[in-house]
Amino acid sequence: MTQVRITTLAVDSEGEPVVILKPVDDAPGHGLLLPIWIGPMETAAILIAMGATDQPTRPLTYDLLVNLLTACEAEVERVEVTQLVEGTFHAAITLRTPSGTRIVDARPSDSIALALRVGAPTFVADDVLSAAGIPDSAERAEQDIAEFGEFLDNVEPEDFRN
Repeated sequence: MTQVRITTLAVDSEGEPVVILKPVDDAPGHGLLLPIWIGPMETAAILIAMGATDQPTRPLTYDLLVNLLTACEAEVERVEVTQLVEGTFHAAITLRTPSGTRIVDARPSDSIALALRVGAPTFVADDVLSAAGIPDSAERAEQDIAEFGEFLDNVEPEDFRN
C-alpha cells in the first residue's frame, strides 16, 4: 500500500469530475498520478472537506457518518483503494471500534470524503497504482487523463478475453 494525497479535483474533456491522487512521497512532476472518476455529489463533498467551498447549513451525509461513528465510539483509521475490477475502483474503510477493527467495503469517492473529514490517511494498493497510474509530468498529465477516460468509456470485459 502506498499513502496518497489529493493533488487536485478536475474535470475531464467530457465534463466528468475526477479526483487525482498522488503518492505523498513523490515530488511534483515525478512518479505517478491516479485519476479516479467520481460523481458530482462526491466532488462537492470532497471540495467542502478540503475547505474549497462553503459548508452547507445542514450536515451532509458524510458529516452524519462522522457523527454516527463518534456516537458508536468508532474511528476511521484509514481508507484504502484496494482494487480495480473491470474499470471500477473499489475501496475499504478500516474502523477502530470498541469491539475491534472492522473493515467496511466502500466506493473510493465516499472513502476519500470521509477520510478528509476525520483526518484519516488514504492509501492505494500498489498493483492498482501500477495498473491505473499515469506519469506525473506537466506536458503529459492532462493528455493521459483524457486518454484514460476514453479507455474507461470504451472498454468492454470481452476486450480482456483471449
